[in-house]
Amino acid sequence: MFDSLTGKFNSVFKSLSGRGRITEANVSDAMREVRKALLEADVNYNVVKQFCKDVREAAIGAEVLKSLHPSQVFVKVVNDKLTELMGPVDSNMYFVSPGPTIVLLAGLQGCGKTTTTAKLGKYLVSKGKKPLLVADDLQRPAAIDQLVILGQQLDIDVYSEDSKDAVKVAKNGVKFARKNGHDVVLLDTAGRLHIDQEMMAEISNVAKAVSPHQIYLVCDAMIGQDAVTSAKEFNETLELDGVILTKLDGDARGGAALSVKAVTGKPIKFVGVGEKLDKLEEFHPDRMASRILGMGDVVSLVEKAQEHFDAEQAEKMQKKMAKGSFGFDDFLKQMQAVKKMGGMKDMLKMLPGMDSQLGDLDFDDKSIGQIEAIVYSMTIAERKNPDILDISRRRRIAAGAGKRPEDVSSLVKTFKRSRDMLKTLSGGKMGMLKGLFSGGMNMGDLGAMMNAGRKIKQRSKRKKPLRRKKRKR
Repeated sequence: MFDSLTGKFNSVFKSLSGRGRITEANVSDAMREVRKALLEADVNYNVVKQFCKDVREAAIGAEVLKSLHPSQVFVKVVNDKLTELMGPVDSNMYFVSPGPTIVLLAGLQGCGKTTTTAKLGKYLVSKGKKPLLVADDLQRPAAIDQLVILGQQLDIDVYSEDSKDAVKVAKNGVKFARKNGHDVVLLDTAGRLHIDQEMMAEISNVAKAVSPHQIYLVCDAMIGQDAVTSAKEFNETLELDGVILTKLDGDARGGAALSVKAVTGKPIKFVGVGEKLDKLEEFHPDRMASRILGMGDVVSLVEKAQEHFDAEQAEKMQKKMAKGSFGFDDFLKQMQAVKKMGGMKDMLKMLPGMDSQLGDLDFDDKSIGQIEAIVYSMTIAERKNPDILDISRRRRIAAGAGKRPEDVSSLVKTFKRSRDMLKTLSGGKMGMLKGLFSGGMNMGDLGAMMNAGRKIKQRSKRKKPLRRKKRKR
């Protein structure tokens, strides 16, 4: 996400880092490039104009010009202004007592509203709530069936009925929630291909009938300025409480995320960062600004780690690392946790400075699968003690995994090197698993293992087997 914008900002910062001091002239040159980058990212023109003005005024102030490290202070200025542009932080949902809290979701057709309704339901369950999903999109074919299926997958109740009256379904859904002890109602309303009077009249009538406590507009981040325009028009009719941006993971530009708060005055509450039902995140302007500038997002990384890694299990692994008894079974447990966190590449992107170094490295679930295939072909004794893997054992494992002996040897070699490094790291204050729960993290070892998986996958695609070069006599 924001790959293009991140690259442009990094180029601007590099151009300033070699300067002994920052002057009004080179600040103006830098802001010219920033302005160009933001416009190319499809950020609203008026937003770009005001942002550049604010940054320039702050950058040519005495704090930057007299600083011993002016380029670093300039980065901080840009970071602060980006945070202000998208902020303030307002990701919390507010609940009424007694319930249920009624949340209405609106949006254009194709923005991912029905899926977002289900994702929001899953998010609420993780917060200890009992949500009810109401299928009130009576216009799009199969919209009701889609929400019912998603509800079954998540084990969340869905209210639906065979009717063409959206107001009636919404009112009956709220009554059902009260009767059955649901504390939150999520109304999935109908969308249209474009904003029209009929659409606005229907959704306005639904809002008047059930008096929702919160109204969220679901916008497709990939349509850029059109998302901001629709947000503005919806806000004039419904008085929105917030915006949920979907498909942010596929938006390399970032125009909608940077414009919507400034144009509508409404905060971005959540962002969709993937197709899976757990890929809905609270929106934090400061963290997003840090990501855009290539500075990572360690806070979110630690939160993900704490959610998916068991602290007690992590401590046990830490002790194994210190003793040097860390085996392949232990490693697979870490890999599976990494998989749940969104994958290695997503995790590495959250580390400061790593985003620009990843390039085209293919850290994905398939890479993990390559490693799993080899490990699961080992015996229990071999997994516990990889040192016993001689040539004959490696051949047997390769045959069982459908790989080549060279692939097994490569993985074992990388594993042993990583294990030795883990033993060293685990003794310090910044041990890897320890770091997950203390706010710091060293991912080099897992990165090396994922890299081994990537190499195995690349080799498997080759048509001809590798041949050893003959030694010259």
